[in-house]
Amino acid sequence: MPSVAIKDATGAAPKRRSRTSGIDRILQILDFLQAAEKPATAYEIAHGIGAPLSTIYTIVEDLVGKNLLIRQNDGALWLGPRLYYYGLTYSRRLDLLGVANAEMHELSQKSGETVQICGRDNDMMVVLAMEEGRDHFQVTSRVGTRTPLNWTASGRLLVGHLAENEQVEIFSRCAKNSPTGRAEVDPVTLSQKAARALSDRLSIQAGESDFSVACIASPVCNPMGECLATISIVVPDIKVNQNEPDLIKLVKDSAKRIESRLGWA
Repeated sequence: MPSVAIKDATGAAPKRRSRTSGIDRILQILDFLQAAEKPATAYEIAHGIGAPLSTIYTIVEDLVGKNLLIRQNDGALWLGPRLYYYGLTYSRRLDLLGVANAEMHELSQKSGETVQICGRDNDMMVVLAMEEGRDHFQVTSRVGTRTPLNWTASGRLLVGHLAENEQVEIFSRCAKNSPTGRAEVDPVTLSQKAARALSDRLSIQAGESDFSVACIASPVCNPMGECLATISIVVPDIKVNQNEPDLIKLVKDSAKRIESRLGWA
């Protein structure tokens, strides 16, 4: 039997009700809480976005289970820690690199040396940005270069905020002999050096990864004390202790300015 369209009193076929997708409902819930700037019950959310209460209950339970929402003791719902981590990652890449790049340029001009911004990718240190100095000292690590954490001054800083057992576990897994044979490979010693370097806000390596090449690095830490990146000067090892200009002071001041410009200091 062929289907027949049922018409309303005016003779026109009723409009098909549009369905809201699951992802749209999730966004509506998150947007509602963001706009309210305070926790809300499932009933308040459903009423606020005009959705069936049963639908909201189902979605909310899923979001709570995935740490995208948290349920407080009184049953009210609020944005969860997983969203915070996403936001941290986004802001770190957007704001940190923009501010760090500007500071990298200033530091290179003041010191006359090659300056790098480095970050951590699991067991490796990665050069995120770089500006060459006036004398064009040859540096083998370029943007995108990945280096074992134990070879570099920056590598130690990037895990310096972690608990000792985490540091030891990481170095046990990733520490490798360097081309010069001078890089430390003992996990416990590396852990101690990492914690001390972060506390001093200074890490120096000379000749550990490349012959006659030194790196003077300082950490860029968020308000929780986590080292999210480093800024470093790469020079011939004979320049490490020079006084004019004072490279150690310059790099430490630059790291502090990055934190200050980001509102982290």
